[in-house]
Amino acid sequence: MRILVVEDDAGIAGPIIESIENLGWSPTHASTGRQALTLLTSSDFDCVVLDLGLPDMDGGEIVRVVRQSSNIPIIVASARPDEADRILALELGADDYLVKPFGIRELIARIRAVNRRHTDSAPGTADDSALQLGALVVDQRTRQVQLAGQEIELTPKEFDVLAYLAAEPGTVFRRDALLSDVWDINWYGSTKTLDAHVASIRRKLGDPSWIESVRGVGFRLVEPQ
Repeated sequence: MRILVVEDDAGIAGPIIESIENLGWSPTHASTGRQALTLLTSSDFDCVVLDLGLPDMDGGEIVRVVRQSSNIPIIVASARPDEADRILALELGADDYLVKPFGIRELIARIRAVNRRHTDSAPGTADDSALQLGALVVDQRTRQVQLAGQEIELTPKEFDVLAYLAAEPGTVFRRDALLSDVWDINWYGSTKTLDAHVASIRRKLGDPSWIESVRGVGFRLVEPQ
């Protein structure tokens, strides 16, 4: 795998790069946000490990810019432990969030996990059939959503949440299962990030009753009556 490590602290970047090389993967190092964005537009990578506290820009801005044109897996590795920072990074489109200090083995495990999930959802590797409920069509192959023939623009994580629910319309999915399976993380804090994504999907679908909340349990996708 080709991994872009965006980290301005050489003492942190060094061990990460060494571990990636020891696995036979190919690491590239960027110490600034601008350098990272240049590399991402000129080269292909399988995953990005991204620090938020960069000298020239906030890492969250990199996530936002990258998500405008790419679904590349992004793992934020930050010294910011606050829940608000974690939620913001995930809402911007990050796939995972690690708080420094972290173990290299855990980072490698998470790189493998997000890459596996990304590969499983790529064209030709996942079920190519479209999921449909009434006028709503969720195409897993093209990652496109249409409602009554009109395309609905969703962020990568919004699509993942909707596709997860659309796989079994009417089934109630627990909050912890959604967070674990869609974000592939062990979540011990607030579920505000899930609520924010569901609220955004409802707004974009134009009718909040598409996604029904089941108090104390989770969510299910239903066709509005």
